[in-house]
Amino acid sequence: MVELHTGRVEAAHGRYFRIKEGEVITDCVTRGKKGGVACGDHVEFNLTHSGSGVIERVLPRNNLLYRSDEMRTKLIAANVDQVLVVVAAVPMFREELLIRCILACEVEDIPVRIILNKIDLPESAALEAYLQHYVALGYPLVPVSALGDLSTLEAAMAGKTSVFVGASGMGKSSLLNRLVPEANAAVGEISIALDAGKHTTTHAQLHALPRGGDIIDSPGMQEFGLQHLDMDTLMAAFPEIRQRKGECRFYNCQHLKEPSCAVRNALETGDISAVRMRVYESLAMQIAKRASGR
Repeated sequence: MVELHTGRVEAAHGRYFRIKEGEVITDCVTRGKKGGVACGDHVEFNLTHSGSGVIERVLPRNNLLYRSDEMRTKLIAANVDQVLVVVAAVPMFREELLIRCILACEVEDIPVRIILNKIDLPESAALEAYLQHYVALGYPLVPVSALGDLSTLEAAMAGKTSVFVGASGMGKSSLLNRLVPEANAAVGEISIALDAGKHTTTHAQLHALPRGGDIIDSPGMQEFGLQHLDMDTLMAAFPEIRQRKGECRFYNCQHLKEPSCAVRNALETGDISAVRMRVYESLAMQIAKRASGR
């Protein structure tokens, strides 16, 4: 009988994975074209050679952060305690990406913190003020500079598994290198071990934090597909809509064009963000098109 080992996925390159079992590292693959393994997963695997193995099973997850488009689902991280969405005023704040990241977390019931990086830049003051309406919705804001004091961020991450998510250019790598000084060397070592020679993509990389806990760093992204959402899930993922549940004229109100809609009324009075509602409307239209088969 083959002895199965249990470990945690700490790096993913395509279908190649690095598994940590205690202090032992094993480079593993999945069988055939089978995927569905994320950084942070706990898996069972068997050894094929010293230091090499095959993943046999993904153990039950607490949660899974992922994005989806019409073609495929892209796993980001599993079994996380919080998501840290890194934003910055420079080169550009992309609010729709922030909203979509938050929605994916809401669906999985994963707490979110917004990390406003580059606060040493003069452009950051206006963005910090603007982001206060996210604080009012229940998403804590942590202003930081990768060049300055990170003690507030470190305290928020202590003892937890966190995942960095954000657009390219927001400074995630700079923050990571401050939080985990050996991160660059670790990424290089793992890339060489798992690359298998050609064009693989690192989906995410887990690093142990010096003060306890882990950080999973994900590649910078320009979009965050949410093809897996339906209307009920979409409405439940917006706190400003959840807060007004039962206040609309119609019990099945979708908060689009219905009369006497509490959500639309709040939008007109400025109590709800117009940007967030535009994203909601866009996603609702996409869901309707999928439902109609068009």
